Amino acid sequence: MSETKTEVFTIAEVVEPAAERGISSTNKKRCIFEQYVQPCLAELFGTSLFVFVGCASVIGNVGAGGVIQPAVAHGLALGVLIMVFGQISGGHFNPAVSVSVYLCGGMELPLLVPYVLAQMLGGMTGAFLAKAMYPSNMFAESLGGAFNVTNDLGKTTVAEMIMTLFLTTVVCMGAVNSRTRSPWAPFCIGLTVTANIFAGGIVSGACMNPVRAFGPAVAANHWNHHWVYWVGPICGALLTVSFIRLLFGDQKTRVVLK
Repeated sequence: MSETKTEVFTIAEVVEPAAERGISSTNKKRCIFEQYVQPCLAELFGTSLFVFVGCASVIGNVGAGGVIQPAVAHGLALGVLIMVFGQISGGHFNPAVSVSVYLCGGMELPLLVPYVLAQMLGGMTGAFLAKAMYPSNMFAESLGGAFNVTNDLGKTTVAEMIMTLFLTTVVCMGAVNSRTRSPWAPFCIGLTVTANIFAGGIVSGACMNPVRAFGPAVAANHWNHHWVYWVGPICGALLTVSFIRLLFGDQKTRVVLK
């Protein structure tokens, strides 16, 4: 009896670690996918849909004029997409948002560059989908939803900076900062985009998102002062980070007066 028991326990000791190793390997692969691959796929897919709706709302608004249709379309699309993908990737869909969230401690550094690349690819995909849906004359007349600087470059850049400051402040305070985080963040972020387009649409187009400018610029081959829509939003994002890190962040986020 003692020999039999010894044999059973010996076999169990050999088989159990092998099973544990198999489970551990599977869990590790799942963890890598959910931490790094799935968020980038969500950013790619979500940005594609957002830019598609944004460009389509501008192309379909040709002749009607005004900012009501683009403002409502952009705001609703962004709010819904953040609600759907927020738990996977954070629902950024915007390099300026990704930069501000990272610098405020809301995401890991290894994800920053992949996020931006996924968003750029998504912006191009969404713009080309809008191009495929609309007649070529409507696409050409609206520049495919691309932004065309018609005002002073300085004022346009400042407008983009201020509007992105507003947007990224809402994102970081509503979704990242622990003291002010709210389940209403997707709704508030969508409303902020809508309000900004109402406020600054006639000045700069109210882009607030470099890939929203990049995608249709590629699809329509329209690069007139394209740099404005990178410099303005990134500067606005950096201002947001400065305010939150110095003034409005929680104890973990602030770098002074902890």
